Amino acid sequence: MSQAWWRKAVVYEVYPRSFQDSDGDGVGDLEGVRRRLDYLAWLGVDTIWLAPFYPSPMRDFGYDVTDYCNVDPIFGSLASFDRLLTQAHEKGLKVVIDFVPNHTSEAHPWFLESAQSRANQKRDWYIWRDPAPDGGPPNNWLSHFGGSAWTFHERSGQYYYHAYLPQQPDLNWRNPKARDAMHEALRFWLRRGVDGFRVDVMWHLVKDASFRDNPPNPDWSNRDPQIERLLPVYSADQPEVHGVVAGMRRVLDEFGDRLLIGEIYLPLERLVAYYGDGLCGAHLPFNFLLLNAAWDARSVAKIIADYESTLPAGAAPNWVLSNHDRPRIAARVGAAQARVAAMLLLTLRGVPTLYYGDELGLAHVPVPHDQTQDPWAKREPDIGVGRDPARTPMQWDASLYAGFSTSAPWLPLSADHRTRNVSAMRQDPASILTLYHRLLHYRRKRASLVGGDWRLLEAGDSVLAYERRAGLETTIAALNFSGEAIEWSAPASRIAVSTWGDREGERVDRLLRLGPDEGVILESQGE
Repeated sequence: MSQAWWRKAVVYEVYPRSFQDSDGDGVGDLEGVRRRLDYLAWLGVDTIWLAPFYPSPMRDFGYDVTDYCNVDPIFGSLASFDRLLTQAHEKGLKVVIDFVPNHTSEAHPWFLESAQSRANQKRDWYIWRDPAPDGGPPNNWLSHFGGSAWTFHERSGQYYYHAYLPQQPDLNWRNPKARDAMHEALRFWLRRGVDGFRVDVMWHLVKDASFRDNPPNPDWSNRDPQIERLLPVYSADQPEVHGVVAGMRRVLDEFGDRLLIGEIYLPLERLVAYYGDGLCGAHLPFNFLLLNAAWDARSVAKIIADYESTLPAGAAPNWVLSNHDRPRIAARVGAAQARVAAMLLLTLRGVPTLYYGDELGLAHVPVPHDQTQDPWAKREPDIGVGRDPARTPMQWDASLYAGFSTSAPWLPLSADHRTRNVSAMRQDPASILTLYHRLLHYRRKRASLVGGDWRLLEAGDSVLAYERRAGLETTIAALNFSGEAIEWSAPASRIAVSTWGDREGERVDRLLRLGPDEGVILESQGE
């Protein structure tokens, strides 16, 4: 496993609805992704992660699946997926796809059968419970999208559980037949040649067998999402979930060197348990610690050091700055620090995941109320939980719809899309896109960055500096988290990459001056 391809990978998340529309309907599709493979190869990533493209009523934009072994016509067909996969592989790009095992759509044939009667053979494929003595829900569990997580089914007189929308009933992973059916869905795509899966809400897959009430969260206020009103002690992260993960891992291992990524929002000590013993867990339980980090040198250094010290022996670290559910990094830290964040992401030890559009510096794209698409935003409209601003279309050129489509896209573009686009920024040596391109290609040729050790050098009020070393090769990242110029004591070295692209080749002798919001990568002078 120490030689596995994914240990050297840079993962690039593609949200297919928003990447490239090939048929003019305003919604991105798989053929559109295929047409942009040359861009991804140029950029310097080597693994594409595709968000869901399965048949779906799109109540939650593909996270409500009706068929795990097909493609929704909005996105194309199995033939278009096969063309994308084949050409990606020809260009040296791996393809990881989303797997959504916690819940299906209410329109999935399995749930339609399960709902027919209490005696149906698929009844126990989902989570059904009798009402509480007062006729209400079986317990106090809450939906992530607001309200109770239980919906009453009139015909059978029971409630079914849904961690998300009522239209997304949870599967019962304690049922061996349901588990086997989901394993077969994994095998369907593995036989087609996919290189792995990112498993949606992995930590939710098993619930407390006794369905005990969740305790209240003492820190909750009415400004927070409803889901945070209770602590999910019994509705997620149960001990038995690790057996479910091990079962998925065994399926992937049938097909050789494939990658299992888990979406897991948990505290550090519980997150790392999803690695298992290295043979039965997820290869990469996603590390989201930077998504909520206080953006200063000391706080980020502590996150890195704590994570590094808690990882199991032999485990591969991983880092994420943005994704389809959370605000983009540039929206959180600003345009200047987004460059520092890019250098941080691509010089830390382990596997980085880059979210489409971050390389353009896309930030919060305002979505007018009447154009809101996100079901969570519609159910809790007053607390700012909407995910649409992080899902807006990729901006390719200065044309009317930014080269994304020939018609109005499903979500709006950024106001500056005529200049913030791939075509314009690719020609600008000082753009953040050029910085990402330079960082990705530099990382690829440096053994110390791809697989070297990590050692903290400085974590002051403003500067975070660390060393990466492999054999005799040493690389140092020095990052200024402040808006003020600062000096840092540095070893004799030369600047290989700077966040503004204007200092490459500069010699450093004992004292490095960092400009405001500037980061540099140093190579030891002996190289």
